[in-house]
Amino acid sequence: QMQFVESGGGLVQPGGSLTLSCAASGSVFSIFDMGWYRQGPGKQRDVVATISTDDSTNYMNSVKGRFTISRDNAKATIYLQMDNLKPEDTAVYYCNEYPLVAFANWGQGTQVTVSS
Repeated sequence: QMQFVESGGGLVQPGGSLTLSCAASGSVFSIFDMGWYRQGPGKQRDVVATISTDDSTNYMNSVKGRFTISRDNAKATIYLQMDNLKPEDTAVYYCNEYPLVAFANWGQGTQVTVSS
């Protein structure tokens, strides 16, 4: 199974931007569809955006037009560019394979807080 290290989170004002990174290791990254997930306070973990091996992307409705997922197979890294951030985007963000495998490994995540 792959291991993941997420980074790039922080505190940002509404309307601001952040770029998250997720470095993967432990397997052949390029053969996997990947996703960004988030878990807000008191909420379940949801998939935010996905990217396939041929760079096809999908987004949850609430982030369409604001978030952009991308991948760099040479660096075994995926990114999430987040623009026009809203308070409801506050969450811990994780990356993982998509769809999830049984007993999936999770990284530590990266905290995104959107607040004035």
